[in-house]
Amino acid sequence: MTSRRPPAEPAATFPVHALSADTWPAFEALALRHNGVWNGCWCTWFHSRELLRPGESGREFKQRLVKERKAHAALVFDGEGPDAEAIGWAEYGPPDELPRIYHRKEIEARDEPAPDYRITCFFVDRRYRRKGVAAVALDGVVRLVAEAGGRVLESYPRDTNGARMSASFLYNATRSMFERAGFSYIAPKGQFNCIMRLTVPGARRARSRGSNR
Repeated sequence: MTSRRPPAEPAATFPVHALSADTWPAFEALALRHNGVWNGCWCTWFHSRELLRPGESGREFKQRLVKERKAHAALVFDGEGPDAEAIGWAEYGPPDELPRIYHRKEIEARDEPAPDYRITCFFVDRRYRRKGVAAVALDGVVRLVAEAGGRVLESYPRDTNGARMSASFLYNATRSMFERAGFSYIAPKGQFNCIMRLTVPGARRARSRGSNR
């Protein structure tokens, strides 16, 4: 399995910080600019429904999980400082934090240990699409996982075979993007996606705005 050193923040790129109570307002503003994202999902689809309280909205549910440190994401910003806007994210977490993945039985039937972390979705502000924001978010996840001690990171990108596709089909990004980030192809997943993994070595924890690990 591929292993690599956690990436340094590239020069002249967008900064990345962990989703936390401190960065929640920026995440919230990004979601509100896009109608709560995916019909009001608020990036809660992959969380367990058992944690949802009666009458709780998607927005309230996500905010509570963030406050309880039961939700993780690499949040991409356009600049630094209190007024910097969040422009994208990559959601990740341990499997028990994000259990509602597609083809779960197929994945769990495989004869290999479960990953320590999985990446479930990406979202990019419509004004910043096709500018490499998703790739920056992916590098951010790898860095945050490294700072938390590393180990096996898994995701399920779309295998597009080089074809351009609508962003609505690419919420889990593309195989080619993950390959460029050093992930290894493991197996197909469903009709259009695949399982990819990266073994992330641990790293000395760096200070990060809103770090929640």
